[in-house]
Amino acid sequence: MAVYAVRGRRTDADAASKSAQFGGGWLDFLLHWFLWLVNPAAALSMRMGLTPDFYNFAGLAWGLVAGAALAAGALEVAGWSLVLSGVCDILDGRIARAMALTSRYGAFIDSLLDRFIELAFFLGFAVLLRHSAHGALAAALALGGSMLVSYARAVGESLGVVCTGGLMQRGERLTLLSLACLADRTLSAWLGRPLGTLLLAAAYFIGAAGVITAVHRTAWIARKLRAEGRE
Repeated sequence: MAVYAVRGRRTDADAASKSAQFGGGWLDFLLHWFLWLVNPAAALSMRMGLTPDFYNFAGLAWGLVAGAALAAGALEVAGWSLVLSGVCDILDGRIARAMALTSRYGAFIDSLLDRFIELAFFLGFAVLLRHSAHGALAAALALGGSMLVSYARAVGESLGVVCTGGLMQRGERLTLLSLACLADRTLSAWLGRPLGTLLLAAAYFIGAAGVITAVHRTAWIARKLRAEGRE
């Protein structure tokens, strides 16, 4: 990050073309830094002939590993596996656009596999916290909020209205969950709390923020559709 800042922070052209934001735009520096960091991997992948599908299914595999590791209590393994799954998700899109391989098939498989990854993670979360009174509720809230955010966007786009705004998008969810997995054991021990305490708080936050984001998208899309109907 220091090297990136010293060399002169620059806006990632691919992210700018999609109007991508992180943290509602407040943390865009982190977004463009991370994309700058993975750019060499994208270039190397294209030279090696790796396709977007390779990274789609590699991302799914790492997501399944994250869910299984979480269920087994290996939070650090789950955290790094989720990071790798997110990197694969970034690479598949960047390679597809750079090589002009974007297609409806690619958009479909990418979006659907993302949902499988989140399902696997929160199933592992529910198993990890199966003895907690809050585990099932937090898992259901976080998974439901995540699905609502994606579903609102998908329905809007099917009706010709694109809405990508909101605080708790997939990038924010993956970042929070990865950091929570990696820091949970140390912070929970320091607080004298059971393993999974930080992850539980992160899941509740993601769920609540996800529902708020979904409500925002629903209202925004509904207003656009109503205005179009009047016109």
